Amino acid sequence: MTNAPAYNKPLPKPNRLSRPYWEAAKRHELVIQNCKDCSRKWMPPSNRCPSCLGMNVEWVKASGKGKIWSWVVFHQPYFAGFRDDLPYNVAYVELEEGPRLLTSIVDGDPAKFVCDMPVEVVFDDVTDEITLPKFRPTA
Repeated sequence: MTNAPAYNKPLPKPNRLSRPYWEAAKRHELVIQNCKDCSRKWMPPSNRCPSCLGMNVEWVKASGKGKIWSWVVFHQPYFAGFRDDLPYNVAYVELEEGPRLLTSIVDGDPAKFVCDMPVEVVFDDVTDEITLPKFRPTA
Protein backbone atom coordinates (compact mmCIF):
# COMPACT_ATOMS: atom_id res chain seq x y z
CA MET A 1 0.00 0.00 0.00
CA THR A 2 1.96 2.91 -1.24
CA ASN A 3 1.43 6.17 0.66
CA ALA A 4 -1.41 4.62 2.66
CA PRO A 5 -1.87 5.90 6.21
CA ALA A 6 -0.53 3.64 8.94
CA TYR A 7 -3.02 1.11 10.25
CA ASN A 8 -3.19 1.80 13.99
CA LYS A 9 -5.69 -0.86 15.12
CA PRO A 10 -4.79 -4.24 16.61
CA LEU A 11 -3.80 -6.79 14.00
CA PRO A 12 -3.86 -10.58 14.10
CA LYS A 13 -0.56 -12.37 14.53
CA PRO A 14 -0.69 -15.44 12.26
CA ASN A 15 0.90 -18.53 13.75
CA ARG A 16 1.51 -22.09 12.61
CA LEU A 17 -2.17 -23.02 13.01
CA SER A 18 -3.81 -19.85 11.68
CA ARG A 19 -1.42 -19.00 8.81
CA PRO A 20 -3.49 -20.83 6.12
CA TYR A 21 -6.56 -18.81 7.16
CA TRP A 22 -4.73 -15.48 6.82
CA GLU A 23 -3.02 -16.51 3.57
CA ALA A 24 -6.44 -17.36 2.09
CA ALA A 25 -7.90 -14.06 3.32
CA LYS A 26 -5.08 -12.26 1.52
CA ARG A 27 -6.29 -14.00 -1.67
CA HIS A 28 -9.85 -12.88 -0.78
CA GLU A 29 -10.94 -16.41 0.07
CA LEU A 30 -12.60 -17.53 3.28
CA VAL A 31 -11.45 -20.92 4.54
CA ILE A 32 -12.34 -23.06 7.56
CA GLN A 33 -11.03 -26.31 8.92
CA ASN A 34 -12.69 -29.63 8.10
CA CYS A 35 -12.26 -33.12 9.53
CA LYS A 36 -11.82 -35.68 6.75
CA ASP A 37 -13.02 -38.42 9.13
CA CYS A 38 -16.31 -37.02 10.51
CA SER A 39 -16.89 -33.96 8.23
CA ARG A 40 -17.11 -31.49 11.14
CA LYS A 41 -16.14 -27.93 10.17
CA TRP A 42 -14.84 -25.46 12.72
CA MET A 43 -12.95 -22.33 13.67
CA PRO A 44 -10.69 -21.26 15.33
CA PRO A 45 -8.02 -23.60 13.94
CA SER A 46 -6.81 -26.62 15.83
CA ASN A 47 -4.61 -29.67 15.20
CA ARG A 48 -7.49 -31.95 16.15
CA CYS A 49 -11.16 -32.18 15.28
CA PRO A 50 -13.27 -30.91 18.20
CA SER A 51 -15.83 -33.70 17.55
CA CYS A 52 -13.89 -36.93 17.01
CA LEU A 53 -10.40 -35.71 18.08
CA GLY A 54 -9.04 -36.99 14.78
CA MET A 55 -5.98 -35.41 13.22
CA ASN A 56 -7.06 -35.89 9.61
CA VAL A 57 -7.65 -32.14 9.18
CA GLU A 58 -7.78 -29.98 6.06
CA TRP A 59 -8.63 -26.39 5.11
CA VAL A 60 -11.68 -26.00 2.84
CA LYS A 61 -13.16 -22.99 1.11
CA ALA A 62 -16.29 -21.65 2.81
CA SER A 63 -19.25 -20.18 0.95
CA GLY A 64 -18.74 -16.77 2.55
CA LYS A 65 -22.44 -16.65 3.40
CA GLY A 66 -23.88 -16.64 6.87
CA LYS A 67 -26.11 -14.83 9.32
CA ILE A 68 -25.64 -12.52 12.26
CA TRP A 69 -25.65 -14.70 15.37
CA SER A 70 -24.99 -11.83 17.82
CA TRP A 71 -23.45 -8.37 17.85
CA VAL A 72 -22.67 -5.39 20.03
CA VAL A 73 -22.18 -1.72 19.16
CA PHE A 74 -19.32 -0.01 20.99
CA HIS A 75 -19.68 3.66 21.87
CA GLN A 76 -16.35 3.93 23.72
CA PRO A 77 -12.88 3.51 22.20
CA TYR A 78 -11.44 0.57 24.11
CA PHE A 79 -8.52 0.74 21.65
CA ALA A 80 -7.30 4.19 20.61
CA GLY A 81 -7.21 3.15 16.94
CA PHE A 82 -11.00 2.80 16.91
CA ARG A 83 -11.69 6.35 18.19
CA ASP A 84 -12.52 7.69 14.71
CA ASP A 85 -14.84 4.72 14.00
CA LEU A 86 -17.23 5.29 16.91
CA PRO A 87 -19.75 3.84 17.13
CA TYR A 88 -18.46 0.52 15.73
CA ASN A 89 -19.76 -3.02 15.90
CA VAL A 90 -18.31 -6.40 16.75
CA ALA A 91 -20.31 -9.39 15.63
CA TYR A 92 -20.44 -13.15 15.61
CA VAL A 93 -21.40 -14.43 12.17
CA GLU A 94 -22.55 -18.02 11.88
CA LEU A 95 -21.40 -19.36 8.54
CA GLU A 96 -23.64 -21.60 6.41
CA GLU A 97 -21.13 -24.37 7.16
CA GLY A 98 -21.67 -23.98 10.93
CA PRO A 99 -18.64 -22.26 12.50
CA ARG A 100 -19.02 -18.81 14.04
CA LEU A 101 -16.49 -16.06 13.31
CA LEU A 102 -15.81 -12.97 15.40
CA THR A 103 -15.82 -10.09 12.92
CA SER A 104 -17.53 -6.82 12.10
CA ILE A 105 -20.44 -5.89 9.87
CA VAL A 106 -19.79 -3.17 7.29
CA ASP A 107 -22.06 -1.28 4.89
CA GLY A 108 -25.05 -1.53 7.18
CA ASP A 109 -26.92 0.45 9.81
CA PRO A 110 -26.35 -1.20 13.22
CA ALA A 111 -29.80 0.04 14.29
CA LYS A 112 -31.25 -2.33 11.66
CA PHE A 113 -29.20 -5.41 12.56
CA VAL A 114 -31.22 -8.40 13.75
CA CYS A 115 -30.26 -11.94 14.65
CA ASP A 116 -30.34 -14.25 11.64
CA MET A 117 -29.87 -11.32 9.21
CA PRO A 118 -28.16 -12.76 6.11
CA VAL A 119 -24.62 -11.51 5.48
CA GLU A 120 -21.78 -12.20 3.05
CA VAL A 121 -18.03 -11.91 3.38
CA VAL A 122 -16.05 -8.93 2.07
CA PHE A 123 -12.31 -8.44 2.43
CA ASP A 124 -10.52 -5.41 3.83
CA ASP A 125 -6.83 -5.18 2.80
CA VAL A 126 -5.70 -3.25 5.88
CA THR A 127 -1.93 -3.68 5.37
CA ASP A 128 0.33 -5.28 2.78
CA GLU A 129 0.43 -8.41 4.95
CA ILE A 130 -3.05 -8.60 6.52
CA THR A 131 -6.50 -8.79 4.97
CA LEU A 132 -9.45 -8.91 7.36
CA PRO A 133 -12.60 -10.86 6.47
CA LYS A 134 -15.63 -8.73 7.37
CA PHE A 135 -19.28 -9.14 6.50
CA ARG A 136 -22.03 -7.00 4.97
CA PRO A 137 -25.79 -7.50 4.86
CA THR A 138 -27.01 -9.22 1.72
CA ALA A 139 -29.82 -7.77 -0.37
